[in-house]
Amino acid sequence: MADKIHTTSGKRIVVEPKNGKYYTLEEMQEIVGGYIEIIWLDRDDYMVINEEGKLNGLPYNTSATALLRCVRPTDDFIVGDALVCHKSHLR
Repeated sequence: MADKIHTTSGKRIVVEPKNGKYYTLEEMQEIVGGYIEIIWLDRDDYMVINEEGKLNGLPYNTSATALLRCVRPTDDFIVGDALVCHKSHLR
């Protein structure tokens, strides 16, 4: 699966690390707009979200929430933009 940013407006933007290998902390913080939280999705993929998104009242993210609920039974939800990436792109 290609890395994608799932936006709160419903867009999915294909991205790759700026250095071609892995996302830096600063790069992930820029994508999600603050401190990061990493959620394991499956064997190879992770979701990076804003750790304080709910506290800061970020908008609900329909596509990221649907993706999370497809791989894990939960009532939790995602707010703010989310980066979904391959595990090899995290350090």
